[in-house]
Amino acid sequence: MAKAKLNVIPLGGCGEIGKNMTVIELGNDAIIIDTGIMFPANDMHGVDYIIPDFQYLIDRKDELKIHGILYTHGHEDHIGAVAHVLEAFPDVPLYATKLTASLIEVKFANARRFNEARIDHDPEINIISAGTNFQLGPFKIEPFRMTHSIPDCVGFAVNTPHGLIVHTGDYKFDNNPADGKKPDYAKLAEFGKRSVKLLLADSTNADRPGWTESESTIEPAFEKVFANAKGRIMIATFASLMSRVQQVARVAEKYGRRIAIAGYTMREYVNIARKIGYLDIDEDLLIDIGKINSVEPQKLVIMVTGSQGEPAAVLGKLAAGRHRYLDIRKDDTIVLSSHPIPGNEEMVYRTINRLIQRGANVVYDSLEKVHVSGHASREEMRLLLNLVRPQYMVPVHGEVRHLVEHKKLATEAGVPENNIIVVENGTIIEVDRHYVRKTERLPGGYVFVDGSGVGDIGRAVIRDREILARDGFLIVSVLLDKKTGKLVEEPNIVSRGFIYLREADELLSQVKYTVENTLAGNYSANGHRGELIEESVGKLLYNETRRRPMVFSIVNTI
Repeated sequence: MAKAKLNVIPLGGCGEIGKNMTVIELGNDAIIIDTGIMFPANDMHGVDYIIPDFQYLIDRKDELKIHGILYTHGHEDHIGAVAHVLEAFPDVPLYATKLTASLIEVKFANARRFNEARIDHDPEINIISAGTNFQLGPFKIEPFRMTHSIPDCVGFAVNTPHGLIVHTGDYKFDNNPADGKKPDYAKLAEFGKRSVKLLLADSTNADRPGWTESESTIEPAFEKVFANAKGRIMIATFASLMSRVQQVARVAEKYGRRIAIAGYTMREYVNIARKIGYLDIDEDLLIDIGKINSVEPQKLVIMVTGSQGEPAAVLGKLAAGRHRYLDIRKDDTIVLSSHPIPGNEEMVYRTINRLIQRGANVVYDSLEKVHVSGHASREEMRLLLNLVRPQYMVPVHGEVRHLVEHKKLATEAGVPENNIIVVENGTIIEVDRHYVRKTERLPGGYVFVDGSGVGDIGRAVIRDREILARDGFLIVSVLLDKKTGKLVEEPNIVSRGFIYLREADELLSQVKYTVENTLAGNYSANGHRGELIEESVGKLLYNETRRRPMVFSIVNTI
């Protein structure tokens, strides 16, 4: 009897940074690794975040048995879409390490609180640990310890009838991690001896030479900042970056400063990490954000969200001067303990400039080593390849340029060039005893989350928003005689974001003249009058201003 076909399908994370999600299916049995989100680009106006397009799974819902969703670690680009996926598949169990599982619980609580997804029951979350194997349908799962910028990270080895698949998750080889738990080099070497059919490996820093610095190298830079700060210190980082919170707590205690946590999600994450023992912060060191005015400025440090320049996060509100509890004071020192995610650079630097304009001393990784990457650089990638020695490799977790650079590196490390498969989201990779090859690409794209709406806006709406943001709009309202089709009164013009009408009398007169001429020559156009007005006015505005505002017409009759 022929074995069922084995497919590996990255639904996110290939060709982009974010919304990581990989499906491994054997016939009608499947598992999923990670369900993350991606932050919107600057031109995606009004979009809160983007989730993977998993319509393929929904279409196969009646025939496909999803035995579980495995999580490598607790960052948003790996767990952020969990509520949306479980809204479609409510009975699928989750498998995660203790800290990651706790962060997922917070995600579900937030999803209910903010109506992000319609979920009427708590998910089944199974706590796993590195080195403890388990079975999911036809797949034997082997979690193994990796290091990243957050504790409790694992990769997964998936045993299948067609061979061993290894998924690294996000990683770097940190021999002095914040939690003291080093990568499991021995397990990686063991996989190499057992013959790895396919390696899926993090590509984020494939264009960065050398080795990535240890998380422990950050603390001396923090100490320098704390020693020189005259007033309050605010440190911005990702809400889930608990190891960074722990490092700040150690330095704060040394310099006699108390810690306040600003940002709902970060507070929730800190509370739960302390509860399960992943954060060692004395209760006396913490102070409620609403009581910080009772502490002298030079004895206070505030952890804040918004390190990627997000306008709705704490740092973005501070930069705009609209935070409920906080404002910028003259001697404040603000530390951005992060690096801009590709595509976010403009927002981050705009936020930095606004904070400086408000009088803050801003420290970021170009000035002091207040952040190190959580991803492997080229020499660590080379070491991984030498340990695992895969027959085939698919670079994942990176933009196309990262994936291609990772392929070049893998070729140098001895993987045959034809055995390295660069794919983008939705490409089906077929795995057999004798080969691994890419086949068709599934239809799909970005699924935008906009307020409580999920996937109900598409590229067309985003394009409209971009035009409105760039060129504004102009509305022409006309009242016509029902019998003759002639104007009863002169056209009424309304514009926003295009021109200031009170200072554009000449252009306004041209618009009215164009509308009158268009209607005069088309008395019998009936239902097409609005379209004719929009077309003629649009051409006029472009000829006069070289801009293309959205033109709308309202035609009423009397």
